[in-house]
Amino acid sequence: MKRFLATLPLYFFIIFIHSALSQNKNNTVLNAFSDRIFDGKGYQSVSNLKWKFKTEGKIFSSPIAKNDIVYIGSEDGFLYAVEEKSGSLKWKFKTNGAIHSSPSIFENTIYFGSFDGNYYAVNTQNGKLHWKFKTGGEHWLGEIGRWGMKPETQYMEDLWDFYLSSPVVYVNGKTSRVLFGSSDGNIYSLDAKTGALKWKFKTNEPVHGTPVIDKDKIYIGGWDATLYALNIESGKEIWHFATGTQMGFKGIQSSVAVSDGIVYFGAREPFFFALDAQTGKQIWKYNAENSWILSSAVIKDNTVYVGSSDTYALLALDAKTGAEKYRFKVNGYVYSSPATAGNTIYFGDFTGNFFSLDLLSNGKTSNVISTDNRKQFAASTLKNDLLDFGYAGQNEDLSLYDNNKKVMDKFYQLGSIVSSPFISNNTIYFGSADGYLYAYHLEK
Repeated sequence: MKRFLATLPLYFFIIFIHSALSQNKNNTVLNAFSDRIFDGKGYQSVSNLKWKFKTEGKIFSSPIAKNDIVYIGSEDGFLYAVEEKSGSLKWKFKTNGAIHSSPSIFENTIYFGSFDGNYYAVNTQNGKLHWKFKTGGEHWLGEIGRWGMKPETQYMEDLWDFYLSSPVVYVNGKTSRVLFGSSDGNIYSLDAKTGALKWKFKTNEPVHGTPVIDKDKIYIGGWDATLYALNIESGKEIWHFATGTQMGFKGIQSSVAVSDGIVYFGAREPFFFALDAQTGKQIWKYNAENSWILSSAVIKDNTVYVGSSDTYALLALDAKTGAEKYRFKVNGYVYSSPATAGNTIYFGDFTGNFFSLDLLSNGKTSNVISTDNRKQFAASTLKNDLLDFGYAGQNEDLSLYDNNKKVMDKFYQLGSIVSSPFISNNTIYFGSADGYLYAYHLEK
């Protein structure tokens, strides 16, 4: 039993509580979360640190760069614009809530959401507000006595609800729309220039997933454990696909990847799915061994690459059949969505490690760098350099919600990486729970 707990700490936590009680590339629009296939040559590992920029909160948002400026949101409520060359602040924009939404850029405007309940359109050059749109309210997923934790009367936020929906922009001729999900259960389409509402589609629970656009469809999932395919012009449902709803294994946090008429995505139900893009019918599913798939996939050379939680791995799956080609083992949960450039894939893990993996090596050639916090706290937090929920909370009663929150805070102290990387000018950028935006050179 102890060996089982060491390898599947999050799954153990859920069972313990229960038993105690597209890749749609668009040359005009940049999206930090879904556009993660970059130009590159060969295998380029991460080299030396170029600079790091400190915010005053944990970073769950993913960075984006354009015109020598890199942008990122922080839990401190600011969106930051940082000069790529120097790491110096160009401007910052204040909201009244944490920014866990990753930004998108269209022309001279950057779009993002905040837990203050607003989605914003801000000028990329000076940080001035163009418009803001008030949703029905943004919040972490939660409920009283979540998963049977104690005390049963306490309201408990989901400790793994990391993101808000990240907006994407759709351009059709002279028409441009910005689309995103909301904690109020709606999926919104707004005029990108003015913020005026064009349509909204109601789901059954909060939507923190990020939409992906492919041809005439928008694909997005949410906490009702359902993936929706909607007509992008009207917001009308074309089809939906329901995933499982067992306690602890319900919800879609990832965005989809679309390739060759197939929609790929993972869910908290411990499977990774491939669906027919036209009908929504399942083609195959991969059993993730009681491991959530919060990471969004990238597809290259008929291979799907996606991170898993409790199996601590980057998975390489055959895009046609779902058969596992190999898995690259790391030190903790892989919630960071990978990015590729040339023959290299980049991603972070929850222990503060950031990896460069040679895609032509079948998982055998790699490089790793660590946050400073990981170097400082790994010995006292990790078990044999591996994340282990039971080990980190061994002196705590894990039937109590507040004690589980303490364990997560211990993990965050390592500099957990759930931010997804962005590559620009031979530099790779990612955020960390230690509050830093990191800029690393890539080897030439």
